Amino acid sequence: MYHYLDDLENRTIYILREAYNRVEPLAMLWSIGKDSNALLWMIRKAFYGRVPFPLVQLDTEMELPEVYEFRDFLVKEWGLPLKVELCPPEKDMDQTLPPATRAATRKTVGLRNLLEREKYRGIIAGIRRDEQSMRAKERVFSPRTLDGAWDFKDQPAEFWDQYKTDFPDGCHVRIHPLLHWTEIDIWRYTKRENIPIVPLYFSRNGKRYRSLGEKNITFPIDSNAATIDDIIHELETTNTSERAGRSMDHESEDSFERLRASGYM
Repeated sequence: MYHYLDDLENRTIYILREAYNRVEPLAMLWSIGKDSNALLWMIRKAFYGRVPFPLVQLDTEMELPEVYEFRDFLVKEWGLPLKVELCPPEKDMDQTLPPATRAATRKTVGLRNLLEREKYRGIIAGIRRDEQSMRAKERVFSPRTLDGAWDFKDQPAEFWDQYKTDFPDGCHVRIHPLLHWTEIDIWRYTKRENIPIVPLYFSRNGKRYRSLGEKNITFPIDSNAATIDDIIHELETTNTSERAGRSMDHESEDSFERLRASGYM
């Protein structure tokens, strides 16, 4: 069932191996959510059970308790090379941004600090094009300036799985191996592969998290989906946005665009 998942997986593994072969040093952002867990699963497939570069959690110390518990479990279970990067406080962010967007900016600045210190040339992230309209404009290998700025109007063409990976000094590359996946693909793959998942995605008392973020800006949605099969069925019939529980997405129209242009994941 869902044999097309093999093609999606093969393409992702190809991108991961290309990145590892052509971009150095390399790290992956790990949010501990469903997408980055599926991506981490495929990294372990691509490199025969190991993760050959650091995993970085950009930590605002505002994740839900279950997320930290799951993180610690999986790090121990899989022997993961985790680095935790503490993000600066909200009071240091741009105060002209709306409140939830300002809170989300902490991770942008945390990533910028990480890049300045560690000099990573490549950052792997588990974003998908179907998540949000700005992400639909991304490339698989997407150049950024040193401070993380993204010019979505000036990106290299990508045809026939040929990717540009050689960029000038002062740039780094965001690598997006899941761009071609959708939310329902991720859940079908998670079920097929039996990938561990944070239990917050499953309904409790008529509520579940469809997307995980900091507890001050992310909220559960109404749902009775208590299993992966239930979630898949729900996604086959709903028109509700995946990010409906993200307060940032309900603020000013250009908030997400401002964040993405300045380096947000």
